[in-house]
Amino acid sequence: MAGKVTCFGILFAVIFLIFTHSRAAAPYYEGKTVRFLVAFAPGGGFDTYTRAIARHMGKHIPGRPTTVVDNMTGAGGIVHGNYMFKQAKPDGLTIGNNIGGLFLQQIMGAKGIEFDGRKFEYVGAPAVDHPVCVLTKASGITSIERWLASKEQVKLGGVGPGGTASDVPRVLQAALNLPIKVVEPYKGTAEIKLAAEGGELAGGCWAWESMKAMWRQGIETGNVSVVVLAMPKKLEEISNVPLAVDFAKTNEARQLLKYGIHDTATITRPYFLPPGTPKERVQILRTAFMDTLKDPEFLSEAKKGNLDIEPVTGEQIETIVNELFKLEPVWIAKLKSVLVPQ
Repeated sequence: MAGKVTCFGILFAVIFLIFTHSRAAAPYYEGKTVRFLVAFAPGGGFDTYTRAIARHMGKHIPGRPTTVVDNMTGAGGIVHGNYMFKQAKPDGLTIGNNIGGLFLQQIMGAKGIEFDGRKFEYVGAPAVDHPVCVLTKASGITSIERWLASKEQVKLGGVGPGGTASDVPRVLQAALNLPIKVVEPYKGTAEIKLAAEGGELAGGCWAWESMKAMWRQGIETGNVSVVVLAMPKKLEEISNVPLAVDFAKTNEARQLLKYGIHDTATITRPYFLPPGTPKERVQILRTAFMDTLKDPEFLSEAKKGNLDIEPVTGEQIETIVNELFKLEPVWIAKLKSVLVPQ
């Protein structure tokens, strides 16, 4: 009898050890929820990309967590950036999506910024942005030549300093002497689009990748025109749209376009984690993010939604952000005079 008790005891101990080991070995993300927090309003390009990614990324994370998407707007992304830096828990369960121009704003000492872009943990970005300016037919501006000749300031919507919709027109105004008045802050590009369609604005400047998805009907019907592309090389699908740099008359103007638009376009849509997130979780999410961007089901959805995919790794974003902080003081001062409203 004693032998049987001993055997049962040993068997129970073995089963207990197997059970506890299996629980200990369970993926960290099992049974948890990963929250994607977008810095701009629902319906805009950032929100559209994030909701598509969130629908597929959970299955690429060990443990297959649930994913949700929330929005935290305010001050062109500064409210979101400060929250991710100071309040979001570094547990790998909150992934922020904001705009890369804010890092340049930090370098220039913009008011209200309480984060340090060098300390975030970068997950990746879904695409390289190609900022364009789109103006309504009602504005009368159907070409950059007409725009340059306009005797009145053209009202373009912005989301606040650091946002593409605000920074791109300000750089174009300074580099090309385009007559522009930036009206801000709108909560996101969806609001700017509605304001332009209602005659409140002439249009706006942000990524073609978002623009063609959210303003597709207007572009196809001719109610809005893509007037200029603010990148150094043309895009095949809008090859007839002129480059802003071709209208720059001085080397300083060309350099301003480079530092103010071209260099930051690669990191316009970063996904990142709070400082101090454990490195193993950072790597898990980096891998899952890149796997998501190669997922056939995700790519099919992205194609239907007109979302371009040109992945940027977390490591690449980290390198670019650190390089931005090495800008010469003379250029920091120049960019500040253009991008930070007095």
